[in-house]
Amino acid sequence: MDTGTDLAAQATRVGALADPTRRALYEYVVAHRDAVGREAAAAALDLPMHSVKLHLDRLVAAGLLVAEFRRLGERTGPGAGRTSKLYRRAAEQVAISLPDRKYDLVGHILASGVERAGQGTPLGEAIDAAAAETGRSVGAAAAPGDADAFTEVLAGQGFEPQVDGEVVLLANCPFDTLAKTHPALVCGLNRAFVQGVADGLGCDLTARLEPEAGLCCVKVRPAEVSPAEVSPAP
Repeated sequence: MDTGTDLAAQATRVGALADPTRRALYEYVVAHRDAVGREAAAAALDLPMHSVKLHLDRLVAAGLLVAEFRRLGERTGPGAGRTSKLYRRAAEQVAISLPDRKYDLVGHILASGVERAGQGTPLGEAIDAAAAETGRSVGAAAAPGDADAFTEVLAGQGFEPQVDGEVVLLANCPFDTLAKTHPALVCGLNRAFVQGVADGLGCDLTARLEPEAGLCCVKVRPAEVSPAEVSPAP
């Protein structure tokens, strides 16, 4: 995934709500269970029709709303009247966070780990196994490759990888809030996930816990390099 393109797309969508009239129309549409017509929106917000049309279609172009066409009322067939253009909220989630956060990813890992634990696996082991499996799936879904492919995948997951010689440093923790409150748990699954990504890509790399201020707790080295592993402070 091109993270720059994704960030630009998300920022454009969020930016579409900067205009107060557009934001009011968006809030009006999403407050209704059924799709909303232009006429109803214009009347409810006391706005001119030409302005409502412009702003609603701008929200559709930004991917925040979707449009559909149908006749209003119960009449069908000849004489039933023209179809109306109606609007409802788009199903796709729009979110932007700087630095990038992936709490949906860590939530998936933790839920999968709890399910494994329910089948008799010790909880810590179950969570690490779920993280490794998730990482392998993410890596396998990308084109197999070398360290460049590895850093590209990690960038897509919000880690902001930086290459320092043979070492891959991770400048951002996508699970930052949880890592601060539950470092032993989250740093462990973080390492397992990153290792899983390397394994899924077929890269001969080893992810280790090497906490350093200002960085994610995981560093990645060529597999033959084996510095002493350091556990994060509780």
